[in-house]
Amino acid sequence: MTSAIDVHTHSVPRGWPQLPGPEPRLWLDVASETEAVMMIGSREFRRISSSAWAADVRLAAMDADDVETQVVSPTPVFFSYDAAPSDAAAIARIFNDLALETTAESPRLLPFCQVPLQDTDLACAELERSLANGHVGVEIGNHVGDRDLDDAGVVTFLQHCASLGVPVFVHPWDLPNSPRLDRWMAQWLTGMPAETHLSILAMVLGGVFDRVSRDLRICFAHGGGSFPYWLGRMDNAWHQRHDIIGTSEHPPSHYRDRFSVDTVVFEEAPLRLLVDTLGAGQVMVGSDYPYPLGERPVGAVVRQASFLSDGDRELLLRGNATTWLGADRMAAAS
Repeated sequence: MTSAIDVHTHSVPRGWPQLPGPEPRLWLDVASETEAVMMIGSREFRRISSSAWAADVRLAAMDADDVETQVVSPTPVFFSYDAAPSDAAAIARIFNDLALETTAESPRLLPFCQVPLQDTDLACAELERSLANGHVGVEIGNHVGDRDLDDAGVVTFLQHCASLGVPVFVHPWDLPNSPRLDRWMAQWLTGMPAETHLSILAMVLGGVFDRVSRDLRICFAHGGGSFPYWLGRMDNAWHQRHDIIGTSEHPPSHYRDRFSVDTVVFEEAPLRLLVDTLGAGQVMVGSDYPYPLGERPVGAVVRQASFLSDGDRELLLRGNATTWLGADRMAAAS
């Protein structure tokens, strides 16, 4: 059976120096060799295990799930887009350098960097520094405060990524918060899909795909959120209320081949919707490893999907990821 390339995983280093900026700061409370708690000041943010930082644990899980290669991206809480640009740049350097220590253990682990996206010049500089040091791509959040992905500074950064041939992974972060979202993990169950949907919509209706060349290779987490389900609604609105949302050169469905999504949708029916809506060439295996809302075994929904041809299954498991990452970058990493 074909080994998979997993384009959506995260890491957390086993400790870091005090981060710049005001309190409350992000830090790691290490309880044992295998357990730790990510803290923001005195508030518990997330409990993690050695699967987040130990390459041997990660590689054993990959072997168990028949995953050949992982893209290892930062955990989004590290982004620090609300920090002063100089502080965010320093934080990015710290976590990018620590990530390389984990991925250096095996060529099967491909590191993606983070950047201080609130400052375009600093973001481009950190991207170039990280690529020179061994990163092969970049993960960004789906917004910077109230600035969506059609913000001029973000678009300039994406154009720079396109010019360098750097794959971009977009992950939701800094989710909306309210008493209604505090129950049942609703931020994750409704907020994350909505945020991802909004970020794709911003790129489409904000005209980003009209302004950035097709050299941009960009992938959105969590199956593109709710975007694939509502593409027809968006097209209808583009035609019927063109006076308000006709800001892109073409209707939203025109851009469906300009981006990819991962397969963190867990069931065959939504996977079929992704493939039917975006095409088999735009969908790649992702797991959200090592977090508990991820898919294990990795790629199970793809391997078991009855509607996929052998050729399409191969594309989803590894062919599309190889193209997205760039065969030359994968060869250099190995």
